[in-house]
Amino acid sequence: MIAILLLLAAGALFLFYNMGNNWEFALRLRGVKVAAILVVSCCVAYSSVAFQTLTNNRILTPSIMGFESVYLLIQTVIVFVYGDQTYRVLSSMDNFLLSVLGMIGFSFLLYILIYKKGKDNLYLLLLVGIILGTLFNSLSSFMQLLIDPNDYFIVQGKMFATFNKINRDLLWPSTAVLVVLLVVGFRTTKYLDVLALGRDQAINLGLNYNRMVQLFLVIIAVLVSVSTALVGPITFLGLLVTNLTYELFKTHRHGVIITACCLVTAVTLLSGQFVMERLLHLSIPVSAIINLVGGLYFMYLLLRVRKL
Repeated sequence: MIAILLLLAAGALFLFYNMGNNWEFALRLRGVKVAAILVVSCCVAYSSVAFQTLTNNRILTPSIMGFESVYLLIQTVIVFVYGDQTYRVLSSMDNFLLSVLGMIGFSFLLYILIYKKGKDNLYLLLLVGIILGTLFNSLSSFMQLLIDPNDYFIVQGKMFATFNKINRDLLWPSTAVLVVLLVVGFRTTKYLDVLALGRDQAINLGLNYNRMVQLFLVIIAVLVSVSTALVGPITFLGLLVTNLTYELFKTHRHGVIITACCLVTAVTLLSGQFVMERLLHLSIPVSAIINLVGGLYFMYLLLRVRKL
């Protein structure tokens, strides 16, 4: 209840603070940002919590494991092939579908390398994610050096998350996709409760482990695609909000955890965006602060796990 009240308060403050005389234009512009923040919050929350359950640890998130590197590689390849004709050849929806297919393919690559072989090792997962992420980033950087400098600005616009340049063409289709996935996702949260017990225990309880892992990997890939296509990559957001949610809500029920994480993420993004726009006058993007704090927190978690 407190999280809901905080979300309503943060949303109202963001929408109605210092609207000025042209309140209709301001309300329309801010309403699009709030809608995008809510969509991104639900995508990040569900995908991060579900991925942490599949990997059986609270450190890994889809972004850290290289999903966003796949997105950036796809965008770089598209610009490398089509150049300044990119927007004429591919519409926003075509670009979005390519990103979804690429991330689903990457999720099944992880499934083949890790889950299908029954391996459950934190450092192996980190190693695979970092190696693949580094490989994709290196390929992206190499192609970015070869493309025309004018075309590079197209890629650069995809590299950093911002809520000031939201792809409005994808907002409502993304919302529809999100609603469908959340309906399916929340109906299957009971299986996440079982998967959290571990592979052997889940199989002993009669769960079709491989099929459930495949289902959730597809959901995670599409959700990451939706959030990244809308505003760009925010690497460490999922790590911060999930661990904050675990500390605030002491429960193992994924229906409660995911709902709470959606609220916590939305409050975090709304508050951060409000501070960046109204107090710091857009001098620093909110994604930069999140990645800085999240990166330091990620190192802290790794060192704490090692000591244990």
